[in-house]
Amino acid sequence: MGFYFFTTTALTLLCVLCATAGTWSARTVDSHLGPKDLTRLQKVFVDGLSSNDLQAIFFASQNIETTDVTTKETLCKKILTLHEESKLNNFEKDYYLVGANRNLRCSTKLPETLLSKIYSSLDSQLSTTQEIYYRIVTHKALGVQVSEATQGKVAKRLQELLKTDDSLSGLGYGFNVALELGPSGSFVANRIEDAIIQADEVDGKLLQFEGGLSITALILNGAFGVAKTYNKPAPVTAEQAVKFANYLLSRRSVQTSKGAHVLIEALKTISGNEKISPICIQLIGNGQLEAQSPTLNVAVVDLLGKPLSPAVQSINAKILVKKDNSVLAEKVQLASKSSDKTTYGADLSNLKPARGIYQVELNANGVYTQKLQFKVLGRVKVQSLELGIAESDASAATRKQTVSFPSKLKDTLSADSTQKLLLKAVLIDESNNKPITVHQAFVRLYNKETDKETIFVAEQDSSKAYKFDMDVGNQGKNFNYQSGVYNIYLTVGDASLSNSFEWLLADVQLKFNQADKDTKPSTVRGPLPEIVHQFRVPDKRPPRIVSDIFTGLCITPLVLLFVFWGKLGINVSNLSLSPSTIGFHVGFGGILALFFVFWLQLNMFQTLRLLIPIAVFTFLCGNRVLRRLYAQRNSNIKHAAGTSS
Repeated sequence: MGFYFFTTTALTLLCVLCATAGTWSARTVDSHLGPKDLTRLQKVFVDGLSSNDLQAIFFASQNIETTDVTTKETLCKKILTLHEESKLNNFEKDYYLVGANRNLRCSTKLPETLLSKIYSSLDSQLSTTQEIYYRIVTHKALGVQVSEATQGKVAKRLQELLKTDDSLSGLGYGFNVALELGPSGSFVANRIEDAIIQADEVDGKLLQFEGGLSITALILNGAFGVAKTYNKPAPVTAEQAVKFANYLLSRRSVQTSKGAHVLIEALKTISGNEKISPICIQLIGNGQLEAQSPTLNVAVVDLLGKPLSPAVQSINAKILVKKDNSVLAEKVQLASKSSDKTTYGADLSNLKPARGIYQVELNANGVYTQKLQFKVLGRVKVQSLELGIAESDASAATRKQTVSFPSKLKDTLSADSTQKLLLKAVLIDESNNKPITVHQAFVRLYNKETDKETIFVAEQDSSKAYKFDMDVGNQGKNFNYQSGVYNIYLTVGDASLSNSFEWLLADVQLKFNQADKDTKPSTVRGPLPEIVHQFRVPDKRPPRIVSDIFTGLCITPLVLLFVFWGKLGINVSNLSLSPSTIGFHVGFGGILALFFVFWLQLNMFQTLRLLIPIAVFTFLCGNRVLRRLYAQRNSNIKHAAGTSS
């Protein structure tokens, strides 16, 4: 029994640890609100302050301060006008007016009729949690203390409403109301789980509430506030906090004052809970390290880009080569490099990382982990380069000259249409002197006089040397047969190189044969000639004797038909001279005649155009002939029956 209990307990503990491992192994996000984001949001508030929207002015005035007296007085008068014209609910626009008036520190007092209506609003029957919220915070903005009796009354009304309205909006406003009610609002804490469970997950990375940013921020701010006020656990887990933070950060491009305000407030709310708040660990710079001094620097900040409090005590890293996932180093310590402890770095020189892409697994305080990717840039070196002119038919030895980087060949090369230009370059990695493969290796020939250039790709051979071979005669078309002096450039580039270069190697005098007169220029301007569709040229006819024999064979059955008719005798007694009979035989004969003419000279389309009217005429006449014969046959049968009776 004891062994069974111990085993069960151990398995249960193991399951709990496995379940929480994912939660406590991450707690990091990939980004935060940086200086650019905050500057843009600041502009949103500035634009909101100058808008004609009472709500926008209120939220803007909460985040920026207006120091110009004239502007402030203008705004104070403006919000009174906008309040009268606003189509918002009375309780909502009253709050925005009172709040904006307080934020702007307006010297003009609000109308007494409005104030008296606000003061008495809590005595009336409030219909929604939203109305309760706005009435409570309006009193707070006016500096009016709500009595305990009124708080109790409001709390009772809130409890009644939440029993019938469990929507996300109702719960969100209910949480925020409870923050203002003191102990009488503690019952709301029991509804936090009802709200959080309604969050929608997107791609396994984001959590949000239906209704978007405003509802999500409303619920998060209220739920976290209620949990803190009434000493309850955090309303979300660390894993959920990461997903909510990811969603909020994805909405950093908001364009309204309200959106910008609730975004910042929600991020502050999540960052304010040390036990579950995620942090951001990201590379400083573009993630490209120089091979000579590879220093890995990372920034560790909260969701708003501010230093952590308390700061991270230790960060160690595991570095892997991404190509084969092999471990380069483990437990590399990153030391603090700034007084506010937002920057940490490690010198990787002793590891001598080769050119390539690496993945680093960071662990901060044993709680936060993050996977980042960085690149170590190499340096390319030209070990040797040869230029030469050779005969196209290999009838003579190649004249080669060596050029040292970054010098230019003093002599001007010369090549005509019977020769070819050759280049061979050996590129090596500066760190290990081994041949290197680069993404781009181009040979560019540029003519200063015409300001034209032609680019060729240098290919790597089996020895990993880059070669270029241009037959001048065959390539004349690419140069528009324009002879002259061309600069030869070698361009070497790669995303993993820190010293990509373009090197002027030499000048070459190219002599092309003149283009044939019939050769059209490579660049054609203007309309192209019309393309006229033509039928396929008919196949060659067989000899006349073959055609005659074939014709005779085709006519033979018809001749035999007439011969047999002559011997057997033709019964033409039923042949009448009615128009339909004559028309049918004429039409049928016309069809046979048309087929004969088709065989001689017509094409298919011409034949079809003539056949359709003849066939329709023949069909109508034949139909009438058949109907007449059928009627005649029935008449004969009836007559025979009457005679026999």
